[in-house]
Amino acid sequence: MIIYILLFFVVIVPLAYLFFWKVYFLRNPDRNIPNATDIVLSPADGKIIEIHEYTKSEVALLKGDKRYRGLIKTITEDVSPHGYLVSIFMSPLDVHMNRAPISGTVHSVKHSDGKFLAVNSFESGLVNEKTEIVIKNKKLSVKMIQIAGFLARRVVTHVKPGETVEMGQIVGLINLGSQVTLVLPSSVRLKVSKGDRVVAGETTIAKINS
Repeated sequence: MIIYILLFFVVIVPLAYLFFWKVYFLRNPDRNIPNATDIVLSPADGKIIEIHEYTKSEVALLKGDKRYRGLIKTITEDVSPHGYLVSIFMSPLDVHMNRAPISGTVHSVKHSDGKFLAVNSFESGLVNEKTEIVIKNKKLSVKMIQIAGFLARRVVTHVKPGETVEMGQIVGLINLGSQVTLVLPSSVRLKVSKGDRVVAGETTIAKINS
């Protein structure tokens, strides 16, 4: 009996985990990427947990909570003084490949150390370890923030500053459940609401005003 128990934990459990990791978690299904130049696509699969409007002079999104004022300014100032923050929660069961929300040039890639709190809230996403990717084109600048969580302690980013990316292109992944937040300028019109399910490379997050 002891031999069978040891066999289960030494052989069966690792093989099951490897199967889950390689076959299910790292799956990369094909996506029907829209042929459009006036939209911002979702960078991640998951559920929209928060949509906040921000301004340069006031943190209206958190009702003036000064604890987050500096953090919000830091993550938004290189995109636009006024705009929107759209946070997407990725559960361990979601596809975890992250895709470029727009076509353009990677302007910057910045990694910041931080905490590893559960990322089912916008506030925890502000203080957790993260990688910020700014992509620019002739129409606008967009930032996607890959945020590590309690389980997801490793963010993988495939792109570097100066590279050109196409909308819907895979730019990285986050291990296990986590969060991806978009920073968008106020020049766009949001097409999603809090609670919506979104699909990376397919769901339109916003339209670019002409």
